[in-house]
Amino acid sequence: MRTFRTMLKTELKLSLRGMDMFIFAICVPLVVLVILDIIYGNKPAFEGAEYSFLEQSFGALATISICAGGVMGLPLVVSDYRNKKILKRFKVTPVSPSIILLVQVVIYTLYAVVSLILLYLAATIFFGYQLQGSLLHFLGGYILVILSMFSIGMMVGGIAPNIKIASVIASVLYFPMLIFSGATLPYEVMPTALQKLADILPLTQGIKLLKAASLGLAVDSVLVPIIVMSALAVICIAVSLKFFKWE
Repeated sequence: MRTFRTMLKTELKLSLRGMDMFIFAICVPLVVLVILDIIYGNKPAFEGAEYSFLEQSFGALATISICAGGVMGLPLVVSDYRNKKILKRFKVTPVSPSIILLVQVVIYTLYAVVSLILLYLAATIFFGYQLQGSLLHFLGGYILVILSMFSIGMMVGGIAPNIKIASVIASVLYFPMLIFSGATLPYEVMPTALQKLADILPLTQGIKLLKAASLGLAVDSVLVPIIVMSALAVICIAVSLKFFKWE
């Protein structure tokens, strides 16, 4: 536990020195929120919808910081440490792969939580947003999305041989999910063909889960997203720990 606390404190300081996560995990979701409100305001999410666009999209906006930290930030940090031989030095210490990965997960979870709080405050104070569903259900879904998305980052960062390959894999995963899963471009306004393509992306299932929780829809409507996200988390975490590369 002492080792974990020491590593967490050090890694958090290093992370805060850079501006990448502040921009992509904190600023970008707020900017997208403002832009969407300017464009759509309190209009219905789509023709015949019972909820406003903001009510329909809040869950999706909450995933932007998760995607940034879990799919881009986490794997690049771990692979960079491998590239700089930092992990090689850890190999001869009592530090295990699980501790290294867990420290990074905690750091990017903190970014995601801060982003969620700021999004909620901005949406409620300036745009009149109200959570229609259960707060506990929303937070439960949010945690599941974090576990699932971060598990992808853990797997990529844990097994990528170098930072170049990790960067390519992370980019291939990150940008399609950010654009086409409904996190920035709303799923409801996509053409049917694009929606079918988006359904393949893991983050799309997470966004469906958070939308259902924020709108107070029945749990039965999101059983598939729950199963998909849970299975993805278990598989990716197992792979990242089993095949973790020190160098």
